[in-house]
Amino acid sequence: MARVQGLHHVAYRCRDAKTTTDFYTKYLGLEFTIAVAENRVPSTGEWSPHIHIFFEMGDGSFVAFFELPESPDMGLDPATPSWVQHLALKVPDMAALGAIRDRLEADGIEVVGPTDHTICQSIYFFDPDGHRMEVTVDTLTPEMADSLRARARPLLEEWDRTRRAPEVDPMHANARG
Repeated sequence: MARVQGLHHVAYRCRDAKTTTDFYTKYLGLEFTIAVAENRVPSTGEWSPHIHIFFEMGDGSFVAFFELPESPDMGLDPATPSWVQHLALKVPDMAALGAIRDRLEADGIEVVGPTDHTICQSIYFFDPDGHRMEVTVDTLTPEMADSLRARARPLLEEWDRTRRAPEVDPMHANARG
C-alpha cells in the first residue's frame, strides 16, 4: 500500500473570510495564497455559494476555510469538549512561539501556555470562529520517539481493555530517556 506523503490541506468553516484572513496572517504569519469562489459544490453539483480560502505553511501544505453565507449559522460540536478538536501548527523554536503569544495577548486574545507536553511545548487560543488552535515547538528526541513508538501498540491494547490511562504514563515517566 502506498504511504500518505503528507498533508495537502485541512479545511474548516469560518463566518467571515476577510476576518479569518486578517487573523491568520496577522497572528500566525501564514501566507494567504489562494481564494476560490463558486456557487456550486464541485464534487456534488449542489447549490451552495462559497469562498474557499487557503493559507500556505512553510512546508507547502495549507490551512483552508470555507465561508458559506447561505448555510445555517455554524456551530461547534456541543458533545465534544472545546479542548479536544484543535489544529496544531508547528513553529521552529521557543522564540517564534513567544512572539505569536505576545501578538495575541497584545490584542487581548487569551492564551494558555506554554504547556510542556514532554514531546513539545504548546500555546493554545481560539480563532475568531471558536476553533481551538495550538502552536507548538517540537521537543521530541530520537530516544523519546523510539520509546513512544515501541509503547504505542501496548498502550492502545491496554486502553482498549480498560478505557483508562495506565497508572504510570510512559511518555512522562521514561520518555525523556
